[in-house]
Amino acid sequence: MDQTNTRPAALAGTWYQADPQQLQREIDQYIQAAPSPQFSGEVVALVAPHAGHRYSGPVAGYSFRAILGKQYETVAVVSPYHSGHREPLLTSSHESYSTPLGQIPVDLDSIAALNSWLGKEAGLELNLIWQDQEHAIEIELPFLQVALSGPFQLLPVMLAGHAPEAALTLGTGLAEVLQEKSALLIASTDLSHFYPEEKANRLDQAMLKAIASMDPRNVIEVQRSGKGQACGSMAVLAVMAAAKGLGASQGHIFHYATSGSTSGNFSRVVGYGAGAFTRPL
Repeated sequence: MDQTNTRPAALAGTWYQADPQQLQREIDQYIQAAPSPQFSGEVVALVAPHAGHRYSGPVAGYSFRAILGKQYETVAVVSPYHSGHREPLLTSSHESYSTPLGQIPVDLDSIAALNSWLGKEAGLELNLIWQDQEHAIEIELPFLQVALSGPFQLLPVMLAGHAPEAALTLGTGLAEVLQEKSALLIASTDLSHFYPEEKANRLDQAMLKAIASMDPRNVIEVQRSGKGQACGSMAVLAVMAAAKGLGASQGHIFHYATSGSTSGNFSRVVGYGAGAFTRPL
């Protein structure tokens, strides 16, 4: 694979371990510390946090425990684009992503198919970006490399806007593109930011309840009203719509915590939730 067209691991050594053995060991510990989630059905999508592993890793372990040992052809990771961009939908122009645990090829065929569908059905376009610094996709990749039993291709999509219509359209397109593949979706999102623990708990429980409902209207209402918050609410909407299009009918919340659990500072926390959307077997 062409090394010059690989997105580098921008966060290794800061947001997570740069040493491969330490990284593998740490993620193993996060996943093994989480009990096996109890649910019926097949996981179509995960909801997972995207802060530095020290803070959100213990919660993310609950998400990835649900797919431990599974194998997928393609994993679509949908996230917000925190830097802002004039275009609403973005994807990587690289052919692979790098982490300390190795390279992950990008599913270029699925990106092309999704871009074609979006153009024909909604007049939208996936805009290519080069050497982005977006953490919300990269932070999930080492967990996937440890949890899954075999290689996979990555379908990265970032939402720069806050239009629910674009997010839901993206989700419909993802379901169309992935319906013939063995695929997993991930909504990469944190919850409320920088409130005292008690207020964060109230905000986050409202958002998690909306996510578990699998009703996009609930997520939109909670976010717009300020009753709850998620920085990746549009990513959640897109993945929810895609999961429903692929047969998912149940939402689950596995675990919730805040950054205070690891930092010890409960005056200004970030909320993290782990969950999944499943379809009947």
